[in-house]
Order: sequence, then structure tokens, then C-alpha cells
Amino acid sequence: MTSAAEDEAVESVPHAPGRTDARRGGRGTGYGNGQVSGPVGEVLADPVRTGARPGPSVWPGSSHPLGARFRVGPDGARGTNFALWAQGAEAVELCLFDEGGAETRCALTELTHEIWHGFVPGVRPGQRYGFRVHGRWDPWTGARHNPAKLLLDPYARAVDGDFTLPPEVYGHVRDWPQQYIADTVRDDRDSAPFVPKGVVVHDDDDWADDVRPKTPWADSVIYELHVRGFTMRHPGVPEELRGTYAGLAHPAAIEHLTGLGVTAVELLPVHQFAHEDHLLRRGLRNYWGYNSVGYFAPHAGYSASGTTGQQVGEFKRMVRALHAAGIEVILDVVYNHTAEAGELGPTLSLRGIDNRGYYRLQNDQRRYADYTGCGNTLHAGRPHVLRLITDSLRYWVTEMGVDGFRFDLAAALARSMHDVDMLSPFLAVIAQDPVLRRVKLIAEPWDVGSGGYQVGAFPPLWTEWNDRYRDAVRDFWRGALPDVRDLGYRLSGSSDLYAWGGRRPYASVNFVTAHDGFTLRDLVSYERKHNEANGEGGRDGTNDNRSWNGGVEGEPPEGTDPRIAALRRRQLRNLLTTLLLSTGVPMLVAGDEFGRTQGGNNNAYCQDNETGWVDWSLLEDPAWRELFALTARLVRLRRAHPVLRRRAFFSGRAEGADGLRDLAWFAPDGAEMTERDWYAPTAALGLYLSGRDIPGRDERGRPVTDDSFLALLHAGDRPVSWTLPGAPWAAEYEVVLDTSREDQEAAPGVRHRGGRSMTVPARSVVLLRVVS
Repeated sequence: MTSAAEDEAVESVPHAPGRTDARRGGRGTGYGNGQVSGPVGEVLADPVRTGARPGPSVWPGSSHPLGARFRVGPDGARGTNFALWAQGAEAVELCLFDEGGAETRCALTELTHEIWHGFVPGVRPGQRYGFRVHGRWDPWTGARHNPAKLLLDPYARAVDGDFTLPPEVYGHVRDWPQQYIADTVRDDRDSAPFVPKGVVVHDDDDWADDVRPKTPWADSVIYELHVRGFTMRHPGVPEELRGTYAGLAHPAAIEHLTGLGVTAVELLPVHQFAHEDHLLRRGLRNYWGYNSVGYFAPHAGYSASGTTGQQVGEFKRMVRALHAAGIEVILDVVYNHTAEAGELGPTLSLRGIDNRGYYRLQNDQRRYADYTGCGNTLHAGRPHVLRLITDSLRYWVTEMGVDGFRFDLAAALARSMHDVDMLSPFLAVIAQDPVLRRVKLIAEPWDVGSGGYQVGAFPPLWTEWNDRYRDAVRDFWRGALPDVRDLGYRLSGSSDLYAWGGRRPYASVNFVTAHDGFTLRDLVSYERKHNEANGEGGRDGTNDNRSWNGGVEGEPPEGTDPRIAALRRRQLRNLLTTLLLSTGVPMLVAGDEFGRTQGGNNNAYCQDNETGWVDWSLLEDPAWRELFALTARLVRLRRAHPVLRRRAFFSGRAEGADGLRDLAWFAPDGAEMTERDWYAPTAALGLYLSGRDIPGRDERGRPVTDDSFLALLHAGDRPVSWTLPGAPWAAEYEVVLDTSREDQEAAPGVRHRGGRSMTVPARSVVLLRVVS
């Protein structure tokens, strides 16, 4: 319902030509010389039909599956079955477009369980299409049907064209003088010339020649990358393939991944997405892609081979190439909101199909419930929305070959009516689905709504981005932790968050950086964000960076003390070493392993340029090559030693008569830490990992054993004398790595006796292996 003030304001709005008042359920046609929609099956007369050709014959077809499916129909006729769920529609038209853009329309008159469907003989793969949905225009009750707007099929498997967002693409009059009611004035201008179209795709791939790596969670090392940004500047990738799926599949790109040793790539969104109007007005684009509009279609802008279905095959070939290299493919997916934004956003797909059915609305149904900060929130508690999401997920697993998903703002999907609910329909459906419960599931366990922070709360089967890990590690190495209690939990798998309900240490995806925020190099080079190029006056991007620049903001000018650059490289080594030695699943960000910078921009979501792209020329610098070599070495070390990849939490108990525990903590004086020590201010922490007390057995049922290690982390600005634990922990230790050194090849082999002191350099990690 509207307030009395709103009623009065709406009454005072001058009617546009042909506009009727829709406040009480009428079907006003809005801005233009429109006609009111007719009943099902009637040839509808409205302004956007001008020039449209009569359609071909439409046979009844089937209501399943949804979307456009090329198949053999009755009497052996080849054609395409179209099916669209549109609960509140009064009529649905299928619109077919030829190469010149001419439109042919045909009514879908069959209606089964709220699904409009029909089989069109002769329609083959490559055909471009969309829908026009007729129904009520009544924004006050949430109904926003507008047949003047061509709508993208939510199940379209390929999309051809770009979203440019001129005024014609909006269901309401975008430039109405009184903006506070603009969304109630319907715009009858045809949007078809300005919006992308769905493309019929032939599914003819059985994946018989593909072998999925199926890397266990505990053995995984994730590498987050952007399909376009990863290869745009790669000298080994042919220029015509840079920025594409084919570019990521190129041997030069895969060689870097295998050389680093990662087991999975986590791709920033590859679902078809649109650019926001405010970016286009500033000459920018949505680079990251967290603005989805097509949940089945690989983003056409990343295709080197074409956009009328070729992008589907190219994506599949990329997945095959990565699988052949032993690398899994995880997609970052955005099912919490769409590119249609709030009530003042464009009408591209779901809003025009059934606004009330797909989106969460407020009590004032003109407005959207926004738990995402993006203007709208999909109502994942409704069966048809759940079906859209799970059909999409299964499609990417079974037909596109992917191995898992990272769910953006997953808490928004887990909301029932209002609150986040770990028994919500979304989580229940995922848990029982025979396909989805077997793939990797990663939650970003928060949204922007009340009660949305849910780190540690997701049920078994799920892993989570652990921002508590990120914050503790950043704070430790910049000297901002009051004590090391929180760090101890984070290094050992975050049992305080995940040791319940059968969850394991690999429920924690450990990360220090992600796409959102500073790069690793910027984390040690800037203390404040520098987002001027985004054009938002510094309002975008977090101010809580937990960074430290070593005394100079940004890249040091010529003639600056070289010790600053050396200190920063040491800090990078410390952060990477801490990440890859921690229990849990480590996640690296593309380019961090060789010093990529964004110039201090901590929100490069609109920087589709050198700021956002990986700079491969850094590998020509010996200092950055050394950082890459250290990272690769740490990944190999992790892979070689199961004590670093534990499948169960540490017990901390003495299992043998000698009093050794699977995990022990030490202070620099060589004594085990007491309760009092955990609360005392300190910049040093030692942890002992026992290789003889690893729970579980190998594939043949044999006990798993490994070397034992002692890691000494020292964030202080002065060296510390550290007494190494003697018997029963060890008689002798061997240095494996020392982050105070630029060249790690010089570190291994040095031995130290247990019970004696060694000097641990300032701001460094020393890893020692127990020799005897």
C-alpha cells in the first residue's frame, strides 16, 4: 500500500499521452500511444508490434525443460522448444530475430503449471530470440509487466550483444521530471534494438573424454583469477586470444598455473553480466562482473570465437584444458541479485517476467528488499527461484564441466522470510541434490543486511571464506594484534569457528587478499585507498584495510632508502609463507605471487585496464621472480607434507608416553605457552606440528606419518633470540626456509640443536624440520 502522501503525489502527476492510472490495478500503458494488453491468445495490438512480422506456426511443445532446447519434434521435425515460467503473465510472445535485426513474433498459447511453452519447427541453433510478457502494470503492488520491453530468457545458454542501457531499456520513464515517482510511469518505447538476445544452443557434448581432477578439499590450493585480466597482458598468449576463455586455455597460461602448483582456479563471474548505468555514464564498465543477468550463459565478452553460441564450446574447451593439467574450475556465482537493480533500474529479464515472483519486495511493494547493496535481492525461498538457481548450478556441473562454486553474499540466499536461516530452503535443497552435494561449495558467509554476518555458521558440505583469518594475519604482520590468541586459532584451522557438526579444518578457506581490496603488494605499500579513477569521490572501497606501508605511502620515489623496498618484499614473503603453512585451504590471488599492484586502488571493479589486469612484465625483475619461486616452493612443500594438509582438527593432547602432542605452541624462551602467555602482548609465536600424530589412513588403510616441523613467526622490528624446544620435541632441526632472505636457496640445510638458541631476524618466518 502507498501512504496518503504518496497517493496525493501520484494523483498530481500529469498523465503522459495515452497513460491510464494504474494505482488501483488498471493496466496503464504509460509513456507513448499504447494499447491495453488483451487476453491470452489474442493478437495483441500495441505500439511495439509496428514492423514485426507474423510468426511461424507454433506447436504445443513441452513445459519441460525451461529455456530453449533444440530437438526433434513430432514427425521427425527439427526445431526448438521454448518454455518460460511467467506466473503473473496474461500473454507471452516469443520474438525471433534474423541477422539484420528484423523481428518475428509468435504467441505461446500453451500454459502448463504457470509455464508458457511451444515448439517452433525449423528454429535451429544460432537463432536469436527473446520474450515479450503482457500483464498488469501496477508498481504499487509490485507488478511491472511491459510488453514494449524485450526480455532475456532466464535460461538462455548464450547471449549475443551488449547491454548499453539507453532510456528505451527501462520499463518506466527513466527521465521523468519527478524522479520520486518515475518508476510508476510506464515507458512504451520498444527496447528490442538496444538489448542483447538469447541464442539457441545445441547441447551435443557428453564429456566422455574429460577427466575431472577431483582434488580432495584438504589438498586444494585455490587461485582466484579474472578470465579477461589474467591474460590481457600475457606475452605468451596470442594477441587475438588475450582476455578470453581460449586465452586462459592456452598452454602459456596453463604453464604458469602448473608451475605455481595450484589445484583449482576460482574464476570471477563468468555468467552473462551487464554494466551499471552510472559506470557507462562515466565511460567505465563493470570489470569484475558481479552484475549477473544470465545464469546459464558464459559471458560473451570473454569469447574469442563468436557470440552466437560459439562461446559455449569455447568455455567447455577451456575447462577440458584445465582439467587435463590437473586443475579444477570453480565459478564465483552471483545468485543473490541481478543487474536489474532497484525500482529505478532497467527491465532486462526477471522484472518484466514476474517482478513479484522473483524478487524480495518490501511491504511497500514498489520497493525492493536489498540485502546485497545492489538494489535488489532474489527471493531464494520461493520454489521457482530455487529451481532457477539449482537448474543453473547443475547445468554448469553436468554440461559445462565445472567442479564447484563460490557463492557471492551467500547469506542473502540463506534468508527465509527475513533472517538468515541455516535450515532455509536454499541450503536444504543443495544438501539433498545428488549432483550439487558432490561438488565444491564455498560460501561468502555474509551479506549487507541485519544479521548477515555468518562466518562459521554454514552447515557441513560447505566451506567458507574466512575473513577472520585475513584480519588476524594482516594485523599480526603490521604489529596491530594485542596478543596472539586469535592468530593461534587461525593458523591451526579455526577450530573455534568450524569444529562442530562434523566440519573439518578445510571448512576454512584462508586468504590474506582477494579480488575485493588491496593486492598483496599494495597491502604493504599503502595505508589508505587510492580509488580516484573510479570517479566516486572516495566513497567506494573499504577503509578498513589493515595495511602498513613501511613509512612511505605508495611506490617509493627514486632515491628513497632501498631498505623500504626490501622490507616490503620481506613482508610479502611473510604473508605468503603464513598463508601456505596454515591449516585450512589457502587461496591466492592472481599476480600476488609476483608483486602485482593496482596503484592503491582497493576496489578496482570498474578498472578494465592496466590497473585491473595482471602485469606479466614483473616476472622480468629478479626480485619478483624470487617471490614467485618462493610461492611455488611453498605450494610444493604443502603438497609433499600431509602434516600441512590435515583432514581433522588438532587435539592438543599427548598421545604417547613421551608427552608429544600433535600441536604445541612455544614462546621465544623455549617453553610451551601457558594460558597467561596467550593474553600477554607479544609479536612472536612458535608452533610445532607433529608428523607422527596425523589422524586418518591412506587409501590402502595404512597410518599416515610425516616429518615434524617447527614454525617461528616473529613480527617484531628487532631480532629475537629463540630457544628451540629440546627433548622430547627434537634433538636437532634443519632450516627449510627463512623469509628474511631474498634468495631462499641459501637457507636450507643449516642445522640447529634442540635446547639451544638461534637468532630469528626481525619480521620473518623461519621454518625448521625436525631431523632427529
